[in-house]
Amino acid sequence: MTIAFLCPRWGSEQIPWPEFLQQVKDAGYTGIEWFPFGEQCDHEAVIALLKKMELHWCIVTAITEHLPFAAYTGALDRQLKQLSQLGKDHWPPLFISVQTGREYFSAGEVYNCLVICKAIAERTGIPIYQETHRNKWPYAAHVVKPFLEKYPDTLLTLDISHWFCVSESYLEDQQPAVEKALIHTRHIHARVGHTEGPQVYEPAAPEYSAALNAHLAVWDRYVQLRRDAGATIITITPEFGPPPYLVFANRNGTPQQEQWRVNLWMKDFLQQRYAINH
Repeated sequence: MTIAFLCPRWGSEQIPWPEFLQQVKDAGYTGIEWFPFGEQCDHEAVIALLKKMELHWCIVTAITEHLPFAAYTGALDRQLKQLSQLGKDHWPPLFISVQTGREYFSAGEVYNCLVICKAIAERTGIPIYQETHRNKWPYAAHVVKPFLEKYPDTLLTLDISHWFCVSESYLEDQQPAVEKALIHTRHIHARVGHTEGPQVYEPAAPEYSAALNAHLAVWDRYVQLRRDAGATIITITPEFGPPPYLVFANRNGTPQQEQWRVNLWMKDFLQQRYAINH
């Protein structure tokens, strides 16, 4: 089994694509994670450059407008269909992670969203994962578990930092829900959060060792489960974000430099921990 570390485009949108992708390749990433509709550019030209540089890519997406439910589902359907067509003939994405719905959606509304995602994934052959995220439907462990039990073909991009923040705990008392989520996880967002926020100041700092270890326990289990399932590749995006996720006070570099440094530290740390060549 190999591991693919994907570098987030988030926070580096101001860097020209050729320069950014060369930095990604030089740093040893397998590819990138990108929200194509989040920036104005020639998407197909970027995808052609990714192919030329032999860098894979995945999509992260969300409907950013506040819409009535009927309008929301229409927008979700249109956006996922459009995204699934990008690069389809020459360099398609590995998968799409979608931040679906809102935390106040009813169970029936969530189900309708899942039906849309499933139909598009089946028609296009591109996996669509539900990203665990605050203010989206999978915002907490206890909310997601019954959906996974009822709809077992639902797959996740797991960012456990959100769940730790929402519950103000490391989910010590919700381990069955965490285990259930990990069984359905196909991608990891490796950001270290804590019980009062989704991102620590510095993951290598001793004062955040408890937070780091809580995340490592989850990620270790993910790697083990995928190995046991016979997966040939697993994917991880080190996903420390820019301000306001990144607290900028008392740092030496620019926000972009500091975000890049912390994500690269996370990649190198996990690569060494799992001793898997990417």
